[in-house]
Amino acid sequence: MRTGFNVICHATNHAMDKGRAGLVSCAQHWKEQYPQVTILGIHDTPDTATSCGADPVIIELPELRIAVLNYTYGTNGIAIPKGKEYCINLIDKDLIKKQLESAKAQNPDVICVSMHWGIEYKLQPNTEQTDLADYLFENGADIILGSHPHVLEPMEKRTVTLSDGTKKDGFVIYSLGNFISAQKDKYTKDSIILNLKITKHSQGNITIDSYDYTPIYMQDNGANATNRYELVDLEKKIKDYE
Repeated sequence: MRTGFNVICHATNHAMDKGRAGLVSCAQHWKEQYPQVTILGIHDTPDTATSCGADPVIIELPELRIAVLNYTYGTNGIAIPKGKEYCINLIDKDLIKKQLESAKAQNPDVICVSMHWGIEYKLQPNTEQTDLADYLFENGADIILGSHPHVLEPMEKRTVTLSDGTKKDGFVIYSLGNFISAQKDKYTKDSIILNLKITKHSQGNITIDSYDYTPIYMQDNGANATNRYELVDLEKKIKDYE
């Protein structure tokens, strides 16, 4: 939280690693210790009004209202208890469409969807990712942020044509890669901090005017180092060196 994170996406393949009890403990820890942080994707109660994270969550900024949703492809084969299916948002087109409709009904300026999908260590999205991205855009998503592969995958800005013929801006990055990690596999130490410039116009529409990124690298300083894992801003490091 001290580093600037105020939204945490917990719908990942590891959300059920310690069973439903672990998921509930995680959700309650956030609610009790860090109530100012918004948690997405997991639920400790069936009533999202009292749960850890509603669907969707609306982030109120001074100039923008952003609806945020979060889904995962699975839970590493760990079964979700019968009758407790609400506890994690799995990728399901019917659920996604229902929650996108709920988001649109609240008139946000932007709808952002975090998708935990794809294949680990692959540098390109698979067909499921690209098909789901199309589905999300067609049903109201403006921004799609991907995770799970542990490596960077492509990003693109799109012009999305809706069913009524109107057009809007859309942006997808299929995988942001790792942020902080102890992984050593090829490409897993290289990542980015993504920057999007979004403008809300007087007519009420938004445009995604530009996107860029800060390249980062996860440096392992060794087991005896005070700070073993150091997140390196590569552009700053090069500038400092020069």
